[in-house]
Amino acid sequence: MPTFKYKALQANGTVAEGVLEASGRPEALRLMETRGLRPVNLVEKAGAAVKKSAALPAVPAGLNFKFESKKIPAKSLENFTRLLSSLLAAGVPLSRAMVILYKDNKNPVVAAKWKELHDLVVDGMALSDAMAKSPDTFPRVYTAMVQAGEMGGFLDVVLAQIADFQQREKELKSKVSTAMIYPLILLLLALVVLTVLLVFFIPKFQKVFNSVHGALPLITQVIIGASHILRSYGLFVLIGVVGVGALLRAWFVSEKGKRVWEMIVLRSPLVGPLIAEFAMARFCRMLGTLLGAGVPLIHGLNVARKSIGNQILVDAVSQAIERVQQGGRLGESLAECKRLFPSSVLEMISVAEESGRLDVELVRIAAVTEVDLDRNLKTAVAFAEPLMLFLIAGFIGLIFIGMLLPIFSLQDYIK
Repeated sequence: MPTFKYKALQANGTVAEGVLEASGRPEALRLMETRGLRPVNLVEKAGAAVKKSAALPAVPAGLNFKFESKKIPAKSLENFTRLLSSLLAAGVPLSRAMVILYKDNKNPVVAAKWKELHDLVVDGMALSDAMAKSPDTFPRVYTAMVQAGEMGGFLDVVLAQIADFQQREKELKSKVSTAMIYPLILLLLALVVLTVLLVFFIPKFQKVFNSVHGALPLITQVIIGASHILRSYGLFVLIGVVGVGALLRAWFVSEKGKRVWEMIVLRSPLVGPLIAEFAMARFCRMLGTLLGAGVPLIHGLNVARKSIGNQILVDAVSQAIERVQQGGRLGESLAECKRLFPSSVLEMISVAEESGRLDVELVRIAAVTEVDLDRNLKTAVAFAEPLMLFLIAGFIGLIFIGMLLPIFSLQDYIK
């Protein structure tokens, strides 16, 4: 019979270590429960594992536990989140719900990832900590919300909210992608037309201009220069563009580059306010839900800030949390985060804090902000299409004007 080595918490809070014999992990956990032990770690001893492995069939290649290079599809993660929420809401224990999820999944890579998660939870690790070990699968915001649910005892509710967030983000991406298909096709055609103009059309005009000894307008000189560079060094230009793009991408992935990019996005006139509004809605809903469940304010703030996503905004909220720890009021402390919290929201938070209804008011602010955010997103997507069309038309028109200006004054050059 296999032998298991365990580490567990006793009823008085002390840590106990020992070994026990059981037919398998589930029975070992039941034996520990009957002894009043709460498992922290449970590992089968090496000797027993070797004996057991001789009797068991080999694990299929698709079910190995090397997941570093395996990407879990977004749809699979959304299904996992929603089904786990439904199972927990129906009263199914967490470990049993996760067994159901990985056994019913037909994708071997996804099933293996859920089984890995299940094994970590069964060994005594918190679900959020187990998810944090796979940051490629579970984003930081995801694990922060799960941690909040575990702390407040409403994990099923939080998982349902996460699934709704995932579905909403997917719908938003779908709307943006659908709206941008037509402009992107036009952009591709515009690039083809520009290439043809610069490579084949402009040189013919250049011969005419060279035969007439006169000063060309600056815009015409720039266009002719671009045509010459593209015809003579086109391959090198392409290689340079690709190289610069790769370097920029590597820099933006780094910690410093990521912060610079997030700052640029926040300061952009159209996208920045939307990102700040979305971050504020998530922060308020998370903090309000935590406070309503009885989580202390400081602890709730530390968890809720992880749901913001943008590191620049996270740093601003971290400074506000420090002021709250020093005895400051929440509304006054958040006043320094002007990119995240408008003055009207800060006033509502301050009034709710004085009346003792902070949790309810935060959830209400989040709900109102989300409705306003939906309206602003639709406006932004509707505005993007004509804006891109205008830019494309303006760019092509600029080339035609640059080539027609010398023709208008050609008669003066001839005289």
